[in-house]
Amino acid sequence: MVDVDSFVPEAKAEIEEQVGDDNAVIALSGGVDSSTAAALAYDGIGDQLTPVYVDTGLMRKGETEQIRETFDYMDSLRIVDAKERFLDELSGITDPEEKRHAIGEQFIREFETVAREVEADYLVQGTIYPDRIESEGTIKSHHNVGGLPDVIDFEGIVEPMRDLYKDEVREVARELDLEEIISERMPFPGPGLAVRIIGEVTEEKLSVAREANHVVEEELEEYDPWQALAAVIGKATGVKGDNRVHGWVVAVRSVESRDGMTARAQEIDWETLQRIQSRITGENESVSRVVYDVTHKPPATIEYE
Repeated sequence: MVDVDSFVPEAKAEIEEQVGDDNAVIALSGGVDSSTAAALAYDGIGDQLTPVYVDTGLMRKGETEQIRETFDYMDSLRIVDAKERFLDELSGITDPEEKRHAIGEQFIREFETVAREVEADYLVQGTIYPDRIESEGTIKSHHNVGGLPDVIDFEGIVEPMRDLYKDEVREVARELDLEEIISERMPFPGPGLAVRIIGEVTEEKLSVAREANHVVEEELEEYDPWQALAAVIGKATGVKGDNRVHGWVVAVRSVESRDGMTARAQEIDWETLQRIQSRITGENESVSRVVYDVTHKPPATIEYE
């Protein structure tokens, strides 16, 4: 486990040394990784930092409003509405790796735009150790590691938490007095709901995934999962009222883990599962059925793509 008493000042010093007298932007998503990196960088270089939250249209329900409320103390916070640009880049793409690379490249282009406006030469990211391991191996590309484009208009990328696991990041977040809604928040993928949608990302699928994920997070909070999610995995026949429908199939997944490298599917009681399926199918007319994923990691990954 990380020694937070020594890590925090050392990380701040590293950020100061790398950035020097220049300016930096940080990719802020609202998750514990990027939020902790932002707090470290803000303490380290202050007004030289511009936190950038990019609303990709792939985020959780209410995410943008939560970001505004949580980080309003950072005067330089920028919120960029890039929903149309991300959906345009994802149009027609069905391969998971192509999705991740498209998202990674568009993220960088958004940060480059802000960086030019504030004359920033450095990009700070909340990359952690499992991100690097999975991207350097053959598991999957992370949008902020293996998903980065070959040409990046930054003098350098600063990753102060690159050697930490998720539980260690939470320790650092607590040391920095970040709100519990941040420090204890369950992981959410950088590419957002795009990796919880099998096949092409569309506005309809995003709407289904967003509402279903909201239901799952609410209903499974008492189980304290490492990660709980809903994914749109295809279509199947169902019946709604007196009508036959060919609706979306939503897979629910909830896992226990220490660091995300391995995970075990949680045992959820039948009553809770029935409540989840009732809410998801009842609140969205285009969903015909809900299934529960009992697969561990390995052989599955936590996310679907």
